[in-house]
Amino acid sequence: MRWRCSSSVPSAPKSPSPTRKRSPRRCSIASDVLRCSSPTPSTNGFTTASASATYGLCSTTCSLSPPPHPRRPSSSSSSSSSSSPSSSSGSGRFDRGAWEAYVLANKFFFEKVVEVINPEDDYVWVHDYHLMALPTFLRRRFNRLRIGFFLHSPFPSSEIYRTLPVREEILKALLNCDLIGFHTFDYARHFLSCCSRMLGIEYQSKRGYIGLDYFGRTVGIKIMPVGVHMGQLKTVLSLPDREWRVSELQQQFEGKTVLLGVDDMDIFKGINLKLLAFENMLRTHPKWQGRAVLVQIANPARGKGKDLEAIQAEIHESCKRINGEFGQSGYSPVVFIDRDVSSVEKIAYYTIAECVVVTAVRDGMNLTPYEYIVCRQGSDSTSEVNGPKKSMLVVSEFIGCSPSLSGAIRVNPWNIEATAEALNEAISMSEQEKQLRHEKHYRYVSTHDVAYWSKSFIQDLERACKDHFRRTCWGIGLGFGFRVVALDPHFTKLNMDSIVMAYERSESRAIFLDYDGTLVPQTSISRTPSAEVLRIINTLCSDRRNKVFLVSGRRRDKLGEWFSSCPDLGIAAEHGYFLRWTRDEEWQTCTQTSDFGWMEMAKPVMNLYTEATDGSYIDPKESALVWHHQDADPGFGSSQAKELLDHLESVLANEPVSVKSGQFIVEVKPQGVSKGVVAEKILVSMKERGKQADFVLCIGDDRSDEDMFENIADTIKKGMVATNTSLFACTVGQKPSKAKFYLDDTFEVVTMLSALADATEPEPETDLTDEFDELAVSVSSVDIDDEQTPSDKLIGG
Repeated sequence: MRWRCSSSVPSAPKSPSPTRKRSPRRCSIASDVLRCSSPTPSTNGFTTASASATYGLCSTTCSLSPPPHPRRPSSSSSSSSSSSPSSSSGSGRFDRGAWEAYVLANKFFFEKVVEVINPEDDYVWVHDYHLMALPTFLRRRFNRLRIGFFLHSPFPSSEIYRTLPVREEILKALLNCDLIGFHTFDYARHFLSCCSRMLGIEYQSKRGYIGLDYFGRTVGIKIMPVGVHMGQLKTVLSLPDREWRVSELQQQFEGKTVLLGVDDMDIFKGINLKLLAFENMLRTHPKWQGRAVLVQIANPARGKGKDLEAIQAEIHESCKRINGEFGQSGYSPVVFIDRDVSSVEKIAYYTIAECVVVTAVRDGMNLTPYEYIVCRQGSDSTSEVNGPKKSMLVVSEFIGCSPSLSGAIRVNPWNIEATAEALNEAISMSEQEKQLRHEKHYRYVSTHDVAYWSKSFIQDLERACKDHFRRTCWGIGLGFGFRVVALDPHFTKLNMDSIVMAYERSESRAIFLDYDGTLVPQTSISRTPSAEVLRIINTLCSDRRNKVFLVSGRRRDKLGEWFSSCPDLGIAAEHGYFLRWTRDEEWQTCTQTSDFGWMEMAKPVMNLYTEATDGSYIDPKESALVWHHQDADPGFGSSQAKELLDHLESVLANEPVSVKSGQFIVEVKPQGVSKGVVAEKILVSMKERGKQADFVLCIGDDRSDEDMFENIADTIKKGMVATNTSLFACTVGQKPSKAKFYLDDTFEVVTMLSALADATEPEPETDLTDEFDELAVSVSSVDIDDEQTPSDKLIGG
């Protein structure tokens, strides 16, 4: 099945019956009309098809054109498209109506895709900024659909992008893809910076792959510049029309050195800057007067506007001035061609040009230099370029292909004098140097063509989607806030009835509760416990079969003050460094470490970074030092945190401490201190006193609690609890976790604890002081082997 269309969306056939088996399809959706040429079979069952906007690689090629916008704002600017809807009055203000039209156009695409897609098998590859909203529509309908996106335009820096009123909507829509592709690292870096600054999502690089962890899904970032269609170019190079055109141009420019520019008539292409640089070269290097010719092909403008009219006037004025000043009889230094030029004629100009010049001030990939290199190489049947093949390039550093052309002379087109010197250098270079640079460029261009680019992207898309159907997925959120949470299939919501039943039939219970984000919301201004929380804890503690512990990263004095009305509550402060079993007991330390001389070494280092990083501060604890940077500039704070981590690891290499980074923190603390270790020690102490737990509940919300979840899962295997123990490791929020259960928020946590309190049978008051004294003394003698200590990634909790 293959579609060809011109200006309207085709009437697509209905999707096949679910019982019909077929191989997966790769559906490439471009925003422009895909004009499919004769397909060429390729490896892996793919079929290549050329297109006006991109080259699709798919066994079933879908050609979709965007429907007409219900409302298209007029603009005084050029035809260059922008992803930011501007005011219809031309004032530059954001136009909400234009954004709604953009979203509606994306919805039309979505409706057509739904008609033909098989979500269990198919891959969808979306192209360019016109369809940035499409991934959200697709993801809402099909949670596990495999979606790739490639941006063929530059992604703006965060300083520019952050001004867009719909900035978060677009970012979240793109993050609904599985793989996002960019031409250069600069474009990818801008996108990653926007994700960090606006969504608080940091990227990670692992084994050469860049990924963003987004609600349990890893969104891959692909950096791969698109290439040219070698087959098409070689076909045109072999056409008979080309030979006489080349011969004609060689006669026309005999004895001249031809510099060539091929650009769209657009305000961003820098055509006038190129003319000014050429004029400067003729003036400063008079030897080229009468010898050098700049042929500028300007493809007709695709739009209208005052800015475009102004730049056209400037270009014509520059051409007239240069030809008037430096022209001679039979010699015009500038040949300006502002008409449609056929492919054959364009390739003929490429063939005879000594140098191609691209001075765009902002552009996407721009394949003109690649096409020029292939044409200078020629085909086996061509003979116009005799002897060694050679070419030279002067390219703007602001175009996408610039990083891949290491032999080109890169320029800032705004610097007219430097560009003029680059033009002189290019055409004055030795023949051997031109040949070496050409060989290097052709080797790259010929091996990194469009087929290589397409195959590489699809391979990475398949790798990014390999676990799609092995994980449990939930779709949450409304509108553009929609996202899919991908979790382990065994990760389920904690059932109230199940935990209450297990609680009622148990005889010895251990309950571990985190504080911030678990008993009180992280967003709460007042962090003191509510009267309801205090009542529930006191009720749970009143049952002699229960041992309730608050395990927090907070200081012991603050926790002791807040829970002074809970006499039987155990508290493990500073992630378990300090421990007490009841309010009337003395605080104990859970390690033998008493030397804190390392603090005097670490504190000056942290002070240096605090002074240099606006918004950061140090949180000194009795057993640890924590450097916070959540209020600093996201990019700078993250960079400083990495530097501080390396600095502290070097300074404290011989000290008995652990240096860890977490979410917006760098922490230094004694080795062997974590919530997981203290939970194990408490369970071992209970066993030794004849109170081996047969019910364990552990609730937390952040990374430091993951140690507790991990250690609790192995307690039955290690013999710390009874073999029939009911284990409930529960995290707060639907997010990837080592816990087996989750609750949505602190309200549900309090509700669940209230249900346990209602099922509690308070015992008559007895003197349990002696029993807990023995238990408390025994905890300091319990030695948990260092091998059981998990890797520690802490944040304050």
